[in-house]
This record gives sequence, C-alpha cells and structure tokens, in this order.
Amino acid sequence: MYNQGLFSNWVPKPLQLFVLFLITLIAMPVSGVYTGSLSFMVGETGVMSEYYMWANYATTVGMGAAMPIVLRAKMRFKVRDKVVALLVILGILSYINATTSNPMVIVFVSLILGFGKTFITIEVFLPLMAMMGGRGIFYGVFYTFILVITQVANYYSVEFSMMYNWRQFLIFVAILCFVVGIICWIVMHDKYFALKVPLHYIDWLSIFLFISTFMFSAYVFSFGKQQDWLNSDNIINASIAAFVSFALMVIRQYTLKRPYLSFAIFSRNNVQVGLFLLLCLGMFMATTSLQNIFTVGVLGYDQLTNAKLNMMMIPGLISAGVLAVYWFKKEKRLKLFIFAGFSAMVAYCIMMYFSMVLEFNYGSWYLPMFLKGFGMCALYISVWFYALDKIDISQMLPAIGLFLLWRTFVTTGFFSALFSWTQYQFQIESLGDLAVYMDGMTMNAQPNLSLKTIQLNAMIVANKRIFGYVILAGFGVLLFVMTHHFGYPKFTLEKLTRLFSGKSVVARKRLRERKKLAESLKDGVGSTI
Repeated sequence: MYNQGLFSNWVPKPLQLFVLFLITLIAMPVSGVYTGSLSFMVGETGVMSEYYMWANYATTVGMGAAMPIVLRAKMRFKVRDKVVALLVILGILSYINATTSNPMVIVFVSLILGFGKTFITIEVFLPLMAMMGGRGIFYGVFYTFILVITQVANYYSVEFSMMYNWRQFLIFVAILCFVVGIICWIVMHDKYFALKVPLHYIDWLSIFLFISTFMFSAYVFSFGKQQDWLNSDNIINASIAAFVSFALMVIRQYTLKRPYLSFAIFSRNNVQVGLFLLLCLGMFMATTSLQNIFTVGVLGYDQLTNAKLNMMMIPGLISAGVLAVYWFKKEKRLKLFIFAGFSAMVAYCIMMYFSMVLEFNYGSWYLPMFLKGFGMCALYISVWFYALDKIDISQMLPAIGLFLLWRTFVTTGFFSALFSWTQYQFQIESLGDLAVYMDGMTMNAQPNLSLKTIQLNAMIVANKRIFGYVILAGFGVLLFVMTHHFGYPKFTLEKLTRLFSGKSVVARKRLRERKKLAESLKDGVGSTI
C-alpha cells in the first residue's frame, strides 16, 4: 500500500536518476518573471518595471509560504497524482503569464506558481539527499546545479525574447512542463508515501497572514524608489500592513495546538549567526544592481551581452560546488570555507571598484565574475548548512520557508532598494560637484567634455562610493568570521598564551606523561637495589 520511493518497480535506476534530473531541470527554474526578459516585458506592455519586480518577489514568497506544509502534503496525496497535477498546473500558469498583459495577473500567477513548485521540490529534495548520504554533500551538488541552471534559464529567456518574443519563451516552458508531466505519469507509482494524514490540520489563516506580510513588504521594496518612499501614502500603508500582518501571524502561532511556524529554533546560536551571515550575503548580492547600472547605463551593453556576463559565473559556481563536496567529505572546518566565500565576494567588489572606467574591456569581466560565482555558491552552501545544522527535519522544513525568504527576498530586496536610493543621491551630488567645470570656457576648451560624459562620470563616481562602503563592510564580515567559533571550542586568550609559550594542552600532557615514566623508572631502580 505504501511506497516511499517515487518510481514503479520496473523503472531501472539510471532512468530514475534521469527523470529526477529532468524534473529538477524543468521545475526548479520555472518562474512567473525571468529577470533577463524583464526589459522586453516592459517595452511591449508599457507597464512599469516595478510590477514585474513585485511578481519576481511573489514567486519567492509563494515558495516560502508552502514550505511548512510540504511534508503533510507529501503524505496526503499519491506521488504520481501530485507531481503530474503540479507540473500541469505550472504549465497552465506559465501559459497564462504568456498570454496576459495585466501586471496584477502576472503578480498573482507568480505567487501561485512559487507555491506550487515547492511541492515538486520536496519530492526531489528528499530522495537525492538520501542517495548522497549527507546533507553537506547534497547541498554542494544541489545548490550548484540550481544556481547554474538559473543562470542558463535567464540567458535563454533573453535569447528567446530577442529572436522571437518573451511570450514564446513562457509558452516553451509550459510545453516542457506538460512533457515532463507525461513522463512522470508513465514511470511513477500510484501509491501513498506513508500513512495518509488529513489536511484540515493546516491553518490556512496563518498562510494568508504569511503571504500578506511578505507581499506587502515586496510592494515596498519594488515601488519604494518610484513613489519616493515615506513621501508616499501607499508605501506607508503597505509598511503598516506588513507589520500588522506579521504581528498577527506571530501571535496566532502561540495560540495554535499545531502551529504553522515554530520560532523555537531562532533561539539557537547557529541560527542567529546564520541569519546575520545571510544578511551579509544579501548585501553582496544586491551589488548586482550596481553592476547592471555600469554595464547597461555606462558601457551600453544590450540585454543579451549582459546575460552573457552572468554566464561567466558558471565556472566559479561549479568550482565552489566541487570544493564543497570535497570539504564535507573530508569533514574540514566550516569556518575556512565560509571565509573563502566572503573573501571571494570582497575581492569581486574590490575589482569592480577599480574597474569603474569608461574604457573597461569586455574580456576583463572573466575574473570578477568567476569570483562572484564562487563566493555566491560557496556561501549559499556553507551558511545554509551551518544555520540549519543539527535541526530535526520536522523543525527544519518550516524554518526553511523563513530562511528562504530572508536569504533571497528580504536581505537582497532591502539592500537593492537601499543601493538604488543611495546611488541616485550620490549621482546628484556628483553632478553638483562636476557642475563647476560646466562653464562656457571649459566646454569650448575641451570638446570631448559633453553633458553625457559628465553624467556617465557621475554614475561611475556614485557606484564607486557604494562599492567602497561595501568593501569596508566586507572586511568587517571577514573579521567576524575569523573570530567566531562556528561550533568549535572558542579560542580564548589563555589558549593563545599557552600556544605561544610552548605550553599547549598537548605539550603539557606529554610533559606529565614523561614525569610519570621517570618516576616509575626511579621506583623500579630503587627496588632492585
């Protein structure tokens, strides 16, 4: 009656692995909005880009909202029925986004799409983790694969949009979902995973409050700059609604017998440190907006060339994944791996700081993008592993929803909005500083000094200032990583004194053993005399 696998008994192991690979390849990159084709959507529909940014955030919000209930849904429905139905739904939702021009429809569909694809993720997540024999090795392989195919999907979304239309790419994704759904119907079994559990234990009001909290927050991050932040009534009202929804959600969890979320794990030291490190990672990831300003606004790259830059991260992503698998197999200290990840991100920012010039060569992107890819993948793996270390899976799955939103949406969205506002202010300040050279005598004496050149230089100066502040903050993060224990015994001043005085714990132990041996030999010699 029960079958804890995914496939029928007649399906050979190589075919099972291929189908798992196919599901991950198609279902994981599915999104309501692909960031690479966002400018094409804006150009055709005439809708503000902030709506599509909101839709992009909505996909992540949907994934986080579904995570606490995925295990219950896994035990409630038959594997084949659930996976096939979800793939068909993903295909239908992608087709709806491809045929509509209403931005609110795309936002709502993106939210449902993220909610639905999470249930497919857990079906792939658990079998792969069991096959790889360890959480660390699984993260090394899984996150590397996800990050790589995400970059590839964004690149092909741009290429499709330039060759045909952005809608054609979404229709192509819908067709792929239908094809994979047919394959799953053939090879998967029609039995339950375990004892069937009821769904009425799910608190749907908590899910609604969860979605309300982060959708209002996403609205603030998306439209804040366009509506001038606190000078807009809409931004103020959305901020209040997000805060009230979150407060009500927290209060409700303490009144339920089976809460939707558990906040008990947030009292752990590794969870708190993990949240801080993910905040630091979000700061580095938000520099992508500064990079796009430089590549598109200053260097004049088109969308396809800009997408090719992101493809340059793939060697770095793969290198970090291979190193992570080796690191966890050898059970080396996690501190050094986290330090290597943040060091790569700081090195990327330093290179970008000194590369902000109008004459920047396209071939000079390879090293900084390699470092960015390495750092991003290494920190996705190591910080995620450390933050959720030694947590039971029943507590881990609800926590993953909050961690996912914190890592992908809250931190990156906050710093992206902050950098966008700061960059604009610094640009105005730079234009004011350069205005002293814009008199008639200077313009006539220097024909190459045009208004456009002055504006481009102002953008470069603003970017350099922000990168400089990020670099300084990055050095602080590196200092924190080097001084934090990460689960190992703390390196106190007493131990440091013993180490440099030559009287470490091992040395003192050996000295005591030698004294005991000398005393025993002396006693033996005295007894023979």
